[in-house]
Amino acid sequence: MRPSDLAAATPDSRDRFVDLLRVASLGTVVLGHWLMAAVSTGADGRVQVGNLLALQPRLQLLTWVFQVMPVFFFVGGFSHALSCRSLGRRTPRAYSLFLRARLQRLLRPTAVFIGVWGAAALGLQLAGRGGGLLDISLRLVAQPLWFVGIYLAMVAFTPPLLRLHDRWGWGAFGGLVAAAAAVDLLRFGFGVPYVEYLAFAFVWLAIHQLGFLRADGRLARPYLFAGAGLVGAALLVAYGPYPLSMVGMPGEKVSNMAPPTLALLCHGLWLVGAVELLRAPATRWLRRPRVWRAVVAANGVSMTAFLWHLTAMLGVYGVLLAAGARLPEPGSGTWWIQVPLRIVAAATLTAVLVAVFRSFEKPSVVREPSAPRAWAGPAAALGVTLCLFGVLGLSTVGFGGLLEGRTALLIAVRVTAPVAVAMTLAGWLLVERAGRGRGGAA
Repeated sequence: MRPSDLAAATPDSRDRFVDLLRVASLGTVVLGHWLMAAVSTGADGRVQVGNLLALQPRLQLLTWVFQVMPVFFFVGGFSHALSCRSLGRRTPRAYSLFLRARLQRLLRPTAVFIGVWGAAALGLQLAGRGGGLLDISLRLVAQPLWFVGIYLAMVAFTPPLLRLHDRWGWGAFGGLVAAAAAVDLLRFGFGVPYVEYLAFAFVWLAIHQLGFLRADGRLARPYLFAGAGLVGAALLVAYGPYPLSMVGMPGEKVSNMAPPTLALLCHGLWLVGAVELLRAPATRWLRRPRVWRAVVAANGVSMTAFLWHLTAMLGVYGVLLAAGARLPEPGSGTWWIQVPLRIVAAATLTAVLVAVFRSFEKPSVVREPSAPRAWAGPAAALGVTLCLFGVLGLSTVGFGGLLEGRTALLIAVRVTAPVAVAMTLAGWLLVERAGRGRGGAA
C-alpha cells in the first residue's frame, strides 16, 4: 500500500504521537551524526575525522536535548507491549512469531546493509584500494549497528519483562533502576571489573519498561519524570564521576553511553517526561491529513535511512576530496557556513540510497499459523542471540581488514568482521525460518 492509502486507513484508536516520536528520534540522531562528524584535511594533506563536541566542549550541553535515543527505546517498549499482547491472545506460545513480526523491518534492511558493505569492502581489499577516507569509512559506517544490537535485546526480552510488568507494574521498572544504580556503585565505588557491561541491559531495558507503563496509561504525571530526571542527571554530573556529554567522546575514561550510566538513565527519564508533555498539542497537529501522511511515509523508510545516513555523509566528503577541495577546520567560521550545504547534500544522497534499498524494509505477508512448531521458540532465541552479538561485534570491528584477520574487543572477546557477518546473517535466517511456523509464507 502507498503511504497515502495507509494514512487514510489509520483507525482513530491509533496512537499517532508514538509514530511521530519514532520518526523524530531517528531523524534527530541522523542530524546529530552529520553535525558531529568533524572531517578535515590536515597540514600534510591527510584526512582526519574527529568529533565536533570534543573540539568544542561547550557544545556538549546540547546533548541533553539532542541525545534522543532513549525516546526511541521508550517508543519501542510501547509498541512491543501492544504487539506481544495482541499476538499472545491469538496464538499460544507465540515467541518465535513475535520475534519475526517485530524484527522483519529491522533485520532485513540490516542484513542487506551488511551484505552490500561487506562485499564492497572485500572487493576493495582484493583490488588493493584503501587509505585515507576510504579506510575511515569502512570503520565508521558500521558503528550505528550498536543500536540494532540493543534493540534486538529489547525485543527478545519483551515477553518475560512484560510478564514481570503485568505482575509488579512500577516495581519491575524500579528493580531495573536499582540494578543500574548497583552496577555504577560496584563500578565506580569498588572498581569491580566488567560489571559495567551489565548496564547495557539494565539502563536500556528500564527505559524500554517505561514504554510498557505508557501502553497501560500509567504515566500520568510526566512533569515529575522530566523534573526528577533532569535534576538527577545534573546532580550526578556535578558531583559524580560522570561526564557532561550524553554521547561518547573520544579519549574519555568514562562515557555515559558505552557502557550506559545512571546519569544516562536519568537523562532518559527527563526526555520521556518532556516528550509526554507535548503529547496533547502534537496529537492535534497529527490530525491534519498532510502531516499524518508525511509521518506515515517517513516511518516506512526510517530504518533504511538510519542505516545508510553515514554512508551518504562520508560519500559527500569523498566527492569534495575527489574534486580537490580542502576541508576547513571543524568549528571555524567557514566550516559553519558550509554546514547547511553539507546537510542538504547528505540528505539528498540518503534519499537516493533509500530509494534503492527501501523495498527491503517492507514486511512480507504471512498466513498466521495455528501454532508454532515445537523447535521454533529455541531456534528463534538462538537466532536473535547470534544477530545481537554479530551486529555488536561488527559495530566494534568495522568492515576493514576482512582478509587480514583484524579484530576488536567486544566486552572480553576478540571478534573479526567475517565472523560477525556470518553470525548476523545466520541469526537472521533462523529468526525468519522459526517465525514462519506451519502456515508458511502467503
